[in-house]
Amino acid sequence: MSYTALYRKFRPDTFADVKGQDAIVQTLKNQIKLERIGHAYLFCGTRGTGKTTIAKIMAKAVNCEHPVDGNPCNECASCRAIASGASMNVIEIDAASNNGVDNIREIREEVSYSPTEGRYKVYIIDEVHMLSAGAYNALLKTLEEPPSYVIFILATTEANRLPVTILSRCQRYDFKRISVATITERLQELLKIEKVEAEEKAVRYIAVKADGALRDALSLLDQCIAFYPGQKLTYEQTLDVLGAVDTQVFSAMLRRVLKRDVRGLMKEIEELVLQGRELGQFVTDFTWYLRNLLLLKTSDSMEDVLDISEENLKLLQEEAGLVREEALMRYIRILSELSNRMKFESSKRLALEVTLIKMCRPEMERDNTSLLERIRSLEKRLEEGIAIAVPSAESTATGNKTPGTAAALGPTENRTEETGRFGKAAPEDLQRAVAIWKSIVDETDGRFRTVLSTKAKPQYNPAEEGKLYVVFTDFLGETYLHDEEKRELLESIIASKTGKKIEVKMVLGADSAASGLQLEDVSIDEKLRQNIHNINIEIDDSEGDFI
Repeated sequence: MSYTALYRKFRPDTFADVKGQDAIVQTLKNQIKLERIGHAYLFCGTRGTGKTTIAKIMAKAVNCEHPVDGNPCNECASCRAIASGASMNVIEIDAASNNGVDNIREIREEVSYSPTEGRYKVYIIDEVHMLSAGAYNALLKTLEEPPSYVIFILATTEANRLPVTILSRCQRYDFKRISVATITERLQELLKIEKVEAEEKAVRYIAVKADGALRDALSLLDQCIAFYPGQKLTYEQTLDVLGAVDTQVFSAMLRRVLKRDVRGLMKEIEELVLQGRELGQFVTDFTWYLRNLLLLKTSDSMEDVLDISEENLKLLQEEAGLVREEALMRYIRILSELSNRMKFESSKRLALEVTLIKMCRPEMERDNTSLLERIRSLEKRLEEGIAIAVPSAESTATGNKTPGTAAALGPTENRTEETGRFGKAAPEDLQRAVAIWKSIVDETDGRFRTVLSTKAKPQYNPAEEGKLYVVFTDFLGETYLHDEEKRELLESIIASKTGKKIEVKMVLGADSAASGLQLEDVSIDEKLRQNIHNINIEIDDSEGDFI
């Protein structure tokens, strides 16, 4: 007996078996139960989302002799005939190869004849956007006023190419991409039926690669099972079969780009080529990886939106603290440009290598983002290669300040304006704010609280009165540098706890070091005082006299 592909073997034959299109299924079932069936339907959506499948189920349901809750029974003569393709009542037409006027004229002639058995003649026209202009015109009149026993179901992946005159005559249903969770669940069900073992991580990766198309997911699964028959399907095997790259490779590539390690990047590319990875797919996946990083950095609640595993989410959060938003947008732009022209490149490897070098060398570009990267690069080199001058004892005694020291910044001008109901902060008030920093952070919420707790520390400059610096240790804090709402929130919390007006300034540690800003950490005494609140106190209830 010949082998049947999984996507054909497990094609749904009732509405209940359809996954991920609940709203459309429920609407069509209600129309069938209430006998409010339209004469023309337009199913739009990407490949593999169930358009043709639902069209066939509907064709069976409207002609079924014993429908059950809007579903076909799949047992009567009509259902069996339609399922086997022997029914004269269901006519499937591929508009890609039958797109001429003569083909549509044949339909117009056929609709004049009522069905020999059953209630409806159903015409399923797939890829209807491929019809010629003349064919559309020939179809219009029949589509607008067909006989009562005729139903047209038009399916397309490009609804924008259809004339408005066709769109206005149909009930339109937009099929959405199926979620990764739904595809994963369906694949695991089918694996149990097929008695094939597979790692959950491997199944999920196939679901992600399917890009919302369940049919594609089944084809990929079929391919992986065939490559390793009789074995448990592992994540590594899946990567080998699909020519894909593990997320850890993207992490390593990004870190090398940030370090400008061109030699290391070339070694990574060499390894990918030797493993037989598809470089075009690598560019697409790397761009998507950077997109996820950018989303994670630009929103407080994006963790719920990113459909990735917890393990990969932790890795992404770590990566997000290493790179700026502007740099990520630059990388995504460069890789997107490469992806658009990858199919036309005679040497994909050469194009990828040149692009990675371009990512490492912002001086090769002249746009604003690249110029900012060049400036930051120069600042970092100055920070690492040029020592900051230290004031001599004589200059300190005479009050002369050496440029480059904290004193060179000078104290801020005394504020003469009214500071509201809170008094002006003294140096000891700044020390107190630093000492109670944990309780201040506890008053915030969400991702801001997490970042403050793990990626920030309070510091102050003795030369600046009434100003507290919140120094972020990595780029996860970059989102909040210019967030006035978060700054005002911290100032109000500090004022309520200290009774003093303290100005808050949020900065990145790398930027403050590069600018020569000298900030003081909390002193040992203040640290001890702060840690007192964290000491666990145990009460001994045992009896005994106190000495």
